[in-house]
Amino acid sequence: MNSSGIGKLLTSIYKLVVRHFVFITTMLITAATVFGAASFRAHEILQPVHIFLATFLPASTVIIYFLSQQPKVYLVDYACFSGSHHCRRAPTATFIEHARHIPMYNERSIRFFTRLLQQSGLGEETYLPQSIAYIQPFKYCTFEAGREEAKLVVFSTIDSLFSKRSITPQAIDILVVNCSVFNPTPSFPDMIINKYKMRNNIHSVHLSGMGCSAGLVSIELARNLLQVAAPGTRALVVSTEILTPNYYPGNERAMLLPYCLFRMGGAAMLLSTSPANARFRLRSIVRTLTAADNSSYRCIHQEEDDKGNRGMNLSIDLLLVASTTLKANIVAIAPLVLPVSEQLYFALSFIRKKMTNQKYKLYVPDFKTAFEHFCIHAGGRAVIDGVQRSLGLSDVHVEPSRMTLHRFGNTSSSSPWYELAYIEAKGRMNMGDRVWMIGFGSGFKCNSVVLECIAPTHNTDGPWAGCIQRYPVEVKSFEK
Repeated sequence: MNSSGIGKLLTSIYKLVVRHFVFITTMLITAATVFGAASFRAHEILQPVHIFLATFLPASTVIIYFLSQQPKVYLVDYACFSGSHHCRRAPTATFIEHARHIPMYNERSIRFFTRLLQQSGLGEETYLPQSIAYIQPFKYCTFEAGREEAKLVVFSTIDSLFSKRSITPQAIDILVVNCSVFNPTPSFPDMIINKYKMRNNIHSVHLSGMGCSAGLVSIELARNLLQVAAPGTRALVVSTEILTPNYYPGNERAMLLPYCLFRMGGAAMLLSTSPANARFRLRSIVRTLTAADNSSYRCIHQEEDDKGNRGMNLSIDLLLVASTTLKANIVAIAPLVLPVSEQLYFALSFIRKKMTNQKYKLYVPDFKTAFEHFCIHAGGRAVIDGVQRSLGLSDVHVEPSRMTLHRFGNTSSSSPWYELAYIEAKGRMNMGDRVWMIGFGSGFKCNSVVLECIAPTHNTDGPWAGCIQRYPVEVKSFEK
């Protein structure tokens, strides 16, 4: 065994001891007591009550330990929407030229589109729905057109996932769907159940209005349902955002941002409590919600402008709110994932700051010691840059996020899965690697999901098929 192999073995042993410290310590003390008593004429010293305690203590410890362990949940596999001939590519020049022919937009809005898209980090191959190709697209962005977009994105993605794992629709026990601003009746889960003729006793849920972080919220919900279900239960999670009926036909800048950045996308994930054929294990999930604060609650707000046009208003406080919520999420997840050494450094730094009462800079934990890969929601260049600075990440660590934004745009709640697919398509995922998925959304929310790879694969047939060899590409730095 080489030095790197020995290092990984020692690291695994160290983590095992730290994670189960109480259990191991109790068993060692009990074993030492029994062995010591046996060495010193135990039959003369020990009374029946001592023998009872010596057996009851370890037995009760073992029982309590195993009862307190929640069932493990695994990510069996996932698939992402790759686009098709039914989608319209949206190069920047085409987007601007098309916007010039839309009567609702004035020249000031056209200049805003141009400047924003030049600095957005979006490439020339992102997808928009076909309805946007018309000169007066808002006449064709109907509810029924939205339903057709939903069927295209969701059904093709689920088909891809089922074909990868040879899973039949009848094998699904739980269905969780998230789509924030498109809520048809019958619901999204009903539409999927009808298409695939799923069982009539399936548990189905639709999450709406939760923004771009809803994908990771759906993973948490599915995990919670699986942990109280029978062993081997399967859950299908579908994350998407439907654009067609939700375009903004006005000229308020704060409400034009989503129109520029959001693109078609979706992802489907298969989870189970059985490790058979699973790709990843869910390690930790942490959700931070700051909706009690008014500025957080209003920073992403669906509303009407002064002319009655409905759209999504993005406040100028958005980046500040995102930064504050991210810090709160980091504080919550740090004890669950950081090595003891990093936690100790931070604790000593905190104590020093309190005792000296000076402007002493707190030690920022190095999360690169806890994770090999980072999947940061590709909400925009400023979002990715801000998280990179906050966590002290290198350009390689945020490469999956930047390239996802470039190739697919902001696909809302599904973006972390495109990033995970990028890492695998590049052949960078190894057994035991840990992945930190970070999602932001309205409310305001910051959600984290931690995955551990147990079966790496070189994903060549995913959304990056046919273009991964061209990446990474150079993207200019964000300019405020």
